[in-house]
Amino acid sequence: MVYKKEGYIQREIESVLKDLVKHFPAVALTGPRQSGKSTLLSAIFSETHTLVSFDDPLMRERAMSDPGLFIESLGKRIIFDEIQYVPQIISYIKMLIDKDRDIRGRFIITGSQQFNLIKDLSDSLAGRIALLDLLPFSIIEQRKVPLLKSRLSDPLECFVHSCLRGSFPEVNTHYEMDIRNWYGSYIQTYLERDIRTIYNIGSLREFHQFLRLLASRCSQILSLSSFANDLGISVNTVKKWISILEASRIIYILPPFYRNLGKRVRKSPKIYFLDSGLVCYLTGIKERDYLLNGTMVGPLFENFVIQETVKHFFNRGRRPNLFYLRSHNDLEVDLIIEESLKLYPFEIKFTKTPQLKMARQIERFKSLFSELQIEKGNLITISDHHSPLTKDVSVINMDTYVQKFVDFG
Repeated sequence: MVYKKEGYIQREIESVLKDLVKHFPAVALTGPRQSGKSTLLSAIFSETHTLVSFDDPLMRERAMSDPGLFIESLGKRIIFDEIQYVPQIISYIKMLIDKDRDIRGRFIITGSQQFNLIKDLSDSLAGRIALLDLLPFSIIEQRKVPLLKSRLSDPLECFVHSCLRGSFPEVNTHYEMDIRNWYGSYIQTYLERDIRTIYNIGSLREFHQFLRLLASRCSQILSLSSFANDLGISVNTVKKWISILEASRIIYILPPFYRNLGKRVRKSPKIYFLDSGLVCYLTGIKERDYLLNGTMVGPLFENFVIQETVKHFFNRGRRPNLFYLRSHNDLEVDLIIEESLKLYPFEIKFTKTPQLKMARQIERFKSLFSELQIEKGNLITISDHHSPLTKDVSVINMDTYVQKFVDFG
């Protein structure tokens, strides 16, 4: 049994990760900075693998000066943490895997970005490397923190906590930490260390302004020209910055559903952050009353549902088929999950008192597109119960919603 240090919070992705290590020569685990990648790998593989962190400048220098000798000195199974800082080592990893492909779990690679090097590695070693994404804590993982278990028993409190505290492991396991200072440092580290090192983004000040504006428009349809006009930058710059944030797993791009619907629907995606706490930090939301009574409570609740949806699928090693629908005749469905050619529609409303009119969009969707295999819909709320609202739509809370995913698998 592998020793796990005291205080370690078990991650949902563990079982998938262990299984892939048994079947592939290499596994790449990516995700945003501070999502817990190093802690997870150290807890699980400390007795079987040598951990090398390229955050250490000395390790980077040794690896770059003589990559072949460096790898040979580390033993049979190795974890390379933050490998994007030493791209030269990728080619040696490829050679060693090709030399002896029967060694399972030989290399575990992590990075804070879905950078092109890992993509190139996966292309050249198809069938030899598995890719996983680790995001910040899900609701289920947050409830494993002893201090939070009782606090997060209520759906509303889960939402408030996600917004005002965030879901990154460090701020959840160290509750004495000042959340504003932590996010301020996180943004500075992300901008200065990751973005400037890996990408040529131009002005850091303008990029920071873009982040704040993007946060204020979370859960909205992306308008590249609107961002460009408001910031005085080019549309191509906006595209580049969106790509960087998506690759870094800071944001999630929800595409429109338009299969078989022709020109009747909007084709632009919607933008969500994968941590609602970051949205609140960037928009200056600090107090519970301001959160629950402010104009952003609806978009933030929608963002919260989408972020937990993405985490659920990623933690099971799956790429979700998620969409939204908005047509030119005012038909809107907040979320559509496609599983086995079936469509599961969801409306997301921040309310404890669901009304019949909240089911109309899903009912219209089912009526207008009867040729599609559309299952019964659900209205996701902060209510405490799960009950039918109409013949085709039920009311569910976040706990019921997350649990329902198990049936999709």
